[in-house]
Amino acid sequence: MKILVIGAGATGGFFGARLAQAGRDVTFLVRPARARILRERGLRLTGLGEDEVVEPALVTAGDLDSPYDLVLVTVKADALPAALADAAPAVGPETTVVPFLNGMAHLDLLNERFGAGAVLGGVVKVLTTLDGRGDIRRLGALARMEIGEQDGRPTERLLAVERALGGAGFDLTVDSDIVAAMWHKWVFISTLAALTSLLRGSVGEIVAVPGGERVGPALLAEAAAVAQAAGHPVPGAQLAATTAFVTARGSDATASLYRDLAAGLPTEVEHILGDLTARARALGVATPLLDLATLALRIHQVRIHRDRLG
Repeated sequence: MKILVIGAGATGGFFGARLAQAGRDVTFLVRPARARILRERGLRLTGLGEDEVVEPALVTAGDLDSPYDLVLVTVKADALPAALADAAPAVGPETTVVPFLNGMAHLDLLNERFGAGAVLGGVVKVLTTLDGRGDIRRLGALARMEIGEQDGRPTERLLAVERALGGAGFDLTVDSDIVAAMWHKWVFISTLAALTSLLRGSVGEIVAVPGGERVGPALLAEAAAVAQAAGHPVPGAQLAATTAFVTARGSDATASLYRDLAAGLPTEVEHILGDLTARARALGVATPLLDLATLALRIHQVRIHRDRLG
């Protein structure tokens, strides 16, 4: 199966590297600047044990001239429209598209562009970040992928994708309710993003000050209420695990959205928090803390845009 990975950052680079190491036919669609780094240094995984280097097959916009069997979408939300335009020649009538973005808005966009029948749901959980040299630094051993048909059916196509992605150095599961799984990850990501971005610190730093331990659970309650109203209640065990995560003393955990904020970069505020709070209003769910975090991050976005315009 010919696999195209759109993006070679912390997520796509990691999973694509593992697939390449497992002997799968993998090509990365990247921007020219990223292509230069990967050609010079290789696709490097660092941080746990010895460094690993993969010599990736690369294409840039304009190089694609035929469809792939499987397209994995791993870019951030603000890069998605341009990435889909670049990747259009790679998506044919028999192509399966699997996105691994946070939130849910991207699923609507992909369904509209390629048809819901071409698009699977997907969730990844991995502890990685892109360092200053363009290498992928692993922050922990977690590496998990979930896929499924949007309507939950066990199709032949889904089995073929499972075979293509399985046994490649990360955990893979087929979920009979992948849309719920996407919502449940969204609840976790939005809670952590709002917590660390609003209070400008790691989980451990936040819970170390008086009252800090109450904020994470309060944000979680708001996000979970939106999922509940949307028809995807978060199981009690997951709520308990997330509560423990966002109240863990000594934890250096932060959200990637917060790391972008701290670095002075644009963030995925609209995709992760703006869309969630908009759905909350449509569903009649009050989310005052999530609204506050969204407002603060939007101010950051305005500043970034203003500074870039000079």
